[in-house]
Amino acid sequence: MTTTEWSADTAGSGQYADVNGINLYYETHGDGRSIILLHGGLGSGEMFGPILPVLAGHHQVIAVDLQGHGRTADIDRPLEIPLMADDVAALIDHLGLDKPDIVGYSLGGGVALQVAIRHPEKVGRLVSASANIRRDAIYPEMLQQQGQVSAAAAEFMKDTPMYELYQRVAPRPEDFPRLLDKIGEAMAKDFDYTEEVRGLQVPALIVAADADMAPPSHYVEVFNLLDGGLRDGGWMGEGRPKGGHALAILPGTTHYDIFQSPLFAAATLAFLDQDR
Repeated sequence: MTTTEWSADTAGSGQYADVNGINLYYETHGDGRSIILLHGGLGSGEMFGPILPVLAGHHQVIAVDLQGHGRTADIDRPLEIPLMADDVAALIDHLGLDKPDIVGYSLGGGVALQVAIRHPEKVGRLVSASANIRRDAIYPEMLQQQGQVSAAAAEFMKDTPMYELYQRVAPRPEDFPRLLDKIGEAMAKDFDYTEEVRGLQVPALIVAADADMAPPSHYVEVFNLLDGGLRDGGWMGEGRPKGGHALAILPGTTHYDIFQSPLFAAATLAFLDQDR
């Protein structure tokens, strides 16, 4: 994720929900229209600590720890994005939420996208940050690095914020090598969500760093699939995407710090609050 320390002033209310066969941990911050916030791989809701107060200023933010991450223990199933998306959909039902907005980064961005694809009736708006819809869009050198993620790498990660966080909050800290194995297996699988994105029914903001894990052109490609960037927007915005979709490439950010950026919080809130 990042080489900087993850610090979080997470004074929210932490609880567990037994949903979809998993005991899912989530924290609630603030009041207002609900946002479900989904973290990146090897992280937890805590990684959003620097921007949580901004997001929770006018919203109820529900920060979820996904399968095998943070305070949510792993279960006996693969670490697959569609399965985790179904967990989030079940959490929405469990909490009785009325079409919350879904905001996710990296792994969480992929999960957020799949919640919107698989359960559009449960989602208000979507923000998917630094999430790729095709595996071959990722830079080759990054694919090579991903191929080295396994339990064997656990020893080399002991000085990282990911390891520190896991040891501090995980129900079973000894499971860290197992999580690396599962993440490595998941990243090795090919995927292409082009057609699913083309049919997306939920208004979406696609966000990426200007120096992300894939080139900016990939996120423009995603925007194109959503009817964006294909024509002039027009004086009155009449040429904007018909589904209310938007694109933000955030300057001076990378895949490893975008989730803490004030620009990410500002773009997210501008999109979620517009015309509401």
